[in-house]
Amino acid sequence: MTTPRRSITILGAGHIGFAMALLLSRSGDYEVLVADRDPLRLHAVAALGVATCTTGDDAELQRAIEGRFAVLNALPFHCAVGVATLCARAGVHYFDLTEDVPSTQAIRALAQGARSVLMPQCGLAPGFIGIVGNDLARRFDELHSLRMRVGALPRYPQGALRYNLTWSTEGLINEYCNPCEAIVDGAKTTVAALDGLETFALDGVEYEAFNTSGGLGTLTETLAGRARQVDYKSIRYPGHCAILKLLLNDLRLRERRDLLKEIFEAAIPTTEQDVIVVFASSTGVQGGRLVQESHSSRILGCEVDGHRLSAIQRTTAAGICAALDLVAQGKLPQQGFVGQEQVALTDFLANRFGSVYATQPETCAEACAV
Repeated sequence: MTTPRRSITILGAGHIGFAMALLLSRSGDYEVLVADRDPLRLHAVAALGVATCTTGDDAELQRAIEGRFAVLNALPFHCAVGVATLCARAGVHYFDLTEDVPSTQAIRALAQGARSVLMPQCGLAPGFIGIVGNDLARRFDELHSLRMRVGALPRYPQGALRYNLTWSTEGLINEYCNPCEAIVDGAKTTVAALDGLETFALDGVEYEAFNTSGGLGTLTETLAGRARQVDYKSIRYPGHCAILKLLLNDLRLRERRDLLKEIFEAAIPTTEQDVIVVFASSTGVQGGRLVQESHSSRILGCEVDGHRLSAIQRTTAAGICAALDLVAQGKLPQQGFVGQEQVALTDFLANRFGSVYATQPETCAEACAV
């Protein structure tokens, strides 16, 4: 007896929405509908043989949500709370990729008493890095520090910024401008974005890292009272932070985010030749000894069924698809708010989508074959 396919809706037909539709439709376990305001953006998704619909108004959006097993939201962060509210009312499982802290807090409040799962922050950072961080933290009898570093970087950097746009410009600006959550000297607090500059080398490549907002998800709440130091920083190539401080602080563009977005999108090219760098390290006491443990991965893009997925498409889509899979398989709670740290790292890496994060570059082609 075959298990009936679960009906899901993907909101947003951009690069990440396309990757999600590709992975989920080819799995054979989900009946996929992709909805977007722009009919032109739906053409590439429709070519996959996936059903599409336009959502030009609230009534069309509600019709795309009601009666579905789950909704995967790949829309801009400012749409998250509205969509999550509709899903909670309809009793539909909800997943998103938002890095926006106030949106996540609002969704957490919505989840109280909800009869479906509300699970935001299911991408890379926040997302996978929170799963890794919690796994590292649980290995210690006494946790001293947990440091998480993630970068979505061009493989062939050029220009003074040594950076290319690989994902949402609005989300990027949010990370560079908003306060950053951390645990300092055992207390949950906020630190300024772009502060905390450090340099390090990984596999022979030099990087810098600095505070950015949203990457920790709800991990500071989970580890409050258990850890002395917890922080998250974005990885870039050396020199990037200094230019950002000139733009945001000296030229005061943090006060004119629409203009900053226009400048970024006009001056910084996009690229699909990217690499994801993940590095997390922790120190603490295990069995009476001071120990350090770490996790690192480097992930490239690859081709899936004749479609090229960039590294950021591949990892972000894999994170949210794995979260959906784990709920569908009963390996996560079936209602209420679900944080990333509730996902066991072993379950995530064993999942057909999450296994992307266990892939080394030289085995990329094999890992993409679900």
